[in-house]
Amino acid sequence: MRSTYPHTLTRARQVILALCISLSLSAQSFVADGELLHAYLHNDMQAWKAHVDTVVDLPYEYGYCAALLESDKTSALPYVKRFREHVEAAKTALPKGHYEMYMSAVYVYELRLHESFHPVKSLDLAREAVKLAPNDPMTLTYCGTALFYAPKPFGNKKEALELFLQAEKNFKDQQWYNCWWRPAAMMYIAQCYDKAGDTEKAVRCAQELLRQYPEYEYIKYDYLPALILRAQ
Repeated sequence: MRSTYPHTLTRARQVILALCISLSLSAQSFVADGELLHAYLHNDMQAWKAHVDTVVDLPYEYGYCAALLESDKTSALPYVKRFREHVEAAKTALPKGHYEMYMSAVYVYELRLHESFHPVKSLDLAREAVKLAPNDPMTLTYCGTALFYAPKPFGNKKEALELFLQAEKNFKDQQWYNCWWRPAAMMYIAQCYDKAGDTEKAVRCAQELLRQYPEYEYIKYDYLPALILRAQ
């Protein structure tokens, strides 16, 4: 399906955007990560909105677009359009595999806006991202997410679990404690075990997630209590 968005940028604007994104990437958003992780754990998307409205920060634009698509597709449209624009402008500045990862997300978001989803192109890019950056916990988490949500016969939750487990190991080894992608990956590990019918293991994973991130409201008040009830 061909997108109807106008994606052409002037050369001057491309250069400016690439510079802004490069500066943002060089800091890896570490200054804001503590506050924004807190917001993620408390489901405070208004804090994320304030952040992405102010700076170019692709990891948070990616997450904010996903959240908006769940709640308000009309509001998501300009953010998805801008996300694509920023990803395309940042192509040469992004870490290895991240262009493919974010473009995979762009295709998913654009197709969801049109209430249509064919995952082949998106999944191909997600796998390519992992091939290019096999030790990057972000590419591993993203590809796992893509496989987790892809409809049959394209999805593969067993393969997704393997990617999430490797991502979590790499997040830990690389000390990415304040990155919101880490508790997200840990949540998906629990959900993969849950989907596979291993509720007890899912409970243990969710409990470990809550031990490391005790403020995670969704896990604390919704997901873990429901898991424990089903495990009894």
